[in-house]
Amino acid sequence: MALISNGTTIFDAGAMASGFGGSMTFIKKLTASNSGTLSFVNGASNVVLDGTYKEYLFTFNNIHPVTNGTLFHWNMSIDGGTNYNVQKTTTTFRPFHYETASDTPEWAYATDQDLANGTGFQTLVQGLGNANDENSSGTLQLFNPSSTTFVKHFMSSVNMQHTSSAPASVNWNAAGYGNTTSAVNAVQFKMASGNIDAGVICLYGIA
Repeated sequence: MALISNGTTIFDAGAMASGFGGSMTFIKKLTASNSGTLSFVNGASNVVLDGTYKEYLFTFNNIHPVTNGTLFHWNMSIDGGTNYNVQKTTTTFRPFHYETASDTPEWAYATDQDLANGTGFQTLVQGLGNANDENSSGTLQLFNPSSTTFVKHFMSSVNMQHTSSAPASVNWNAAGYGNTTSAVNAVQFKMASGNIDAGVICLYGIA
């Protein structure tokens, strides 16, 4: 049975017709091992971060810090990774719930992690614990980084186990834009303090 719209076949026998829908292409995996930074630079080590795709997706799997209670954050570069200092305007919020059922779930707007046209690294998670079972995992979407017309929008959603006297599950959400019309061709991830002990970051292109 086919799905036809205005004379055009969209689905037929369970398959999407050519020209409809998109695909996700794996590009690069970086594995941390007491690493100071993890960087994806277009053209280096088989990394593609250019006009090949209109959207790029980074996935984070079990990111674990050396330093207890630190930030995991990121930045963009327009000069092939020489400088990671793109101006950004961002907004950040986080719902969280403590392990102890007696504590009330909370939702908070993280004004202290926002950037107002700042060049610093943007927080993905704050207060990440370094105990053996503590880590963070999530995603970051970067839209049309090669554009020389528009600013560079992004959104992230990363879950973590917050370190405190009452551990909590925190879902950090950040969104904003890199305020540049130059092509972004490199992205870097690091901890605010200490190294990335372990974890995997993968890069995909979205057609």
